[in-house]
Parts: sequence; C-alpha cells; structure tokens
Amino acid sequence: MKTPQNNPCRTMAALLLILAASAFHNAAGAQQTTQPQQPHWIGTWATAPMTPNVDDQRAFCDVTLREIAHVSVGGDQVRVRLTNEFGVSSLTISAAHIALSAGGGAIQPGTDRPLTFGGATSVQIPAGAILLSDPVELNVPALSNVAVSFYLPTQYIRNGTFHDAAFQENYLVQGNAVASPTLAGATKLESWYFFDGVDVVASAPHAGAIVAIGDSITDGAYSALNENHRWTDFLAKRLQGQKETAQVSVLNEGIGANRVLSQGYGPNALSRFDRDVLSQSGIKYLIVLEGINDIGHLVGRPVFKITAQQLELALAQMAGRARNAGIKVYGATITPYEGADYYSEKGEAIREEVNQWIRTSGVFDGVIDFDAAVRDPHNPKQFLPRYDHGDHLHPSDAGYQAMSDAIDLKLFQ
Repeated sequence: MKTPQNNPCRTMAALLLILAASAFHNAAGAQQTTQPQQPHWIGTWATAPMTPNVDDQRAFCDVTLREIAHVSVGGDQVRVRLTNEFGVSSLTISAAHIALSAGGGAIQPGTDRPLTFGGATSVQIPAGAILLSDPVELNVPALSNVAVSFYLPTQYIRNGTFHDAAFQENYLVQGNAVASPTLAGATKLESWYFFDGVDVVASAPHAGAIVAIGDSITDGAYSALNENHRWTDFLAKRLQGQKETAQVSVLNEGIGANRVLSQGYGPNALSRFDRDVLSQSGIKYLIVLEGINDIGHLVGRPVFKITAQQLELALAQMAGRARNAGIKVYGATITPYEGADYYSEKGEAIREEVNQWIRTSGVFDGVIDFDAAVRDPHNPKQFLPRYDHGDHLHPSDAGYQAMSDAIDLKLFQ
C-alpha cells in the first residue's frame, strides 16, 4: 500500500488560511483594546510664577481670591492650573469655581461652575507643586475674560507663589464667596496669586500654543490696566482674525526685570525654562525676547561682566532645548533703550551685536524684528517717540501694538 505524499499546494493553502485567521483575530483584538482618543488640551492663558519678597500669611487667611484671566483661544471644556511652586509647606484650597467674568469682580449669570480635583472640592497642593483641576464643561469664547475664584481657609502660608505686575485687577474678600455673583467691598489686587494657567480642549487637531518668554516688555509693563494691551494680547487678537490661525493660542511667560544669565526679579530665564515653557499644554511655538536687563545690569556694578557671546550661548541653549521638544523657535531682537536709567554705550554695543546674531546666525526657525518695528529711523538707538512709554525702555500701548504688527502670522500656519 502506498504512503500518501504531502501535496505542497495543499500545505501552503492551509498555512495561508491559518495566517489569515490569526491576522483577523489580532486585528479584532486590537480593535477591542483601542483606547478612546484623548482630548487635545492647549493652554489658552498663562503667567509665570514668582516668589514674593515677604511671607503672605497676613493676607490669605479665611479669604476668597477672584482672579481674572484673558484667554486667547476658546473652547467648551476648561481646566485650571493652581500653583504652590515656591511654597515651603502645603497649600489648602477648600473650594474653587470658574465662570465668565462680567467685569470688575462680578461673574456672568448661568456660567458659574465648581471645580474639582480628582472629584474632591477641597485639595492640598504640596510645596513646590502645581495641580490641574478636573475638566469642566463651560463655553469659553475666544478673547474673553474668565473669573477663577478659590477659598483659602486659615493657614500659615510661607513664600506664597504669585505673579507680580499683572496689569489686571483681581479681588479679595473675607470668607468663602467662590459662588457669589458679585464681591461687594472687595480689596483690589494687581497680581495673580496661586494661579498660573487655563487650558481648553482644542476643537481642531492642528491647534497649538505660542509661548512668549521674556522680561517686563513681554509682561506688558505700563500697559493700560485691565485693557489687555500687552504685545502678546495684540498678537492673540490678530491670530483670531484669520481662519488659518484661529486655533493658535498665546501664553505670556514674561517677568518684569527678568534676566537670562543671573537672578533678578524672578528666576533667570534658563532656570525657569522647563517649567515656564516646556511644561505648557499643547505648545508648538516659542518666541524668545530676553537680554535687555542683563545688558542694563552693567551700569553701576563694576564687578558685573557680560559679553554678547554669553548671551548668544544662553539664547542658543533655549532654542536647542525647545527644538528637541519639537517646538519651532523664533528669536526676537532686543528693543532700543538709549535714554533709560541703565543705558550705557558698552551695553548698546552688546545689544547691537546680539541683535545681528539673532538676525543672521540661523539658530532660530525665524526672526521677529521688534527692534526694527519700534526704533526711531533717525536715531535707531531710541524708541520712536509715539512708541515710547516715557522711560525710554518700555513701549507705550501703541508700541506694544507695533510689536505685534511686526509679527508675520504665517510663522504659525
């Protein structure tokens, strides 16, 4: 009797059937285990945290703070970032709400929403930490003001975290008033306390945030109170005016008197870079405008040394760290300052050398020439008079507008 011979065609067909069945099983299993798409969060407002010079326990016992943030991009879901970055003990927040602002310390009817943290209404933020609230449904229009209210029970607060010189009025009242429609008799504050960010869920996959890191010129020094006339605000308004850029937000990480290479008022730019830039939600672009305070520090301090090469190296370091994170980086030229209290010819020579390097080095993905936008063409060491706030260092509101107008919006498309 003959032993049956294996048919190679039949064997191959069987193998193909097995492989096909296995592939179908794996695909079905993959479909069953696919995770739901996560929401695309982007920052729509931010500020840079700082530490005050004195303890703030005097002001923050059994009080409600209601703080106003002018958002850039809108959304239907929102979350808030609270901060105890510079605290040396935990910070207790017993209740928090968010609403649309109605101006002053009032909120718009029907918009008040309680905030929770892991489902709880009360939370302790450890020393040195930040905390994001749970998402909440709230229709936040672009370029609107939101009011974030939180209650601080009696506690000893050492090194409370804040942002000085907000150029925005915020409000403080005694007791728990987080849900109050108005805040009668509130004390006005012009800083943001324990609060440094608002995120929204983007409505488009290409949405992203611009972070602007800088000093008082980015922070908006001497801009009109409550008017949102920083150059970053004007930029946000321009971005909203074009369909191609309407999903690009602007986050202001300026600190007055900030320096790149040494401690000033607030941590130096290199030391705060990871926190204030790389940790922001949905960041796609970075604008760097820093260095004037390093240059100005030469005056009256004979032992202080700085060179253009040192500043250039530091700026290149920031650009490289951002690029490593997939962020496009735009270098901004340093604005004129002849006539300012800390002007010097040596400092001016460094400013001009650094600006030439920004324009020509190729370190950045693009250049924003703020210097050219605001200088007097007849005396390029100075601001054009209508763009000068009056101290020959900070722009007027018209100067901030001119800075924004100098930015090519195609950089963000």
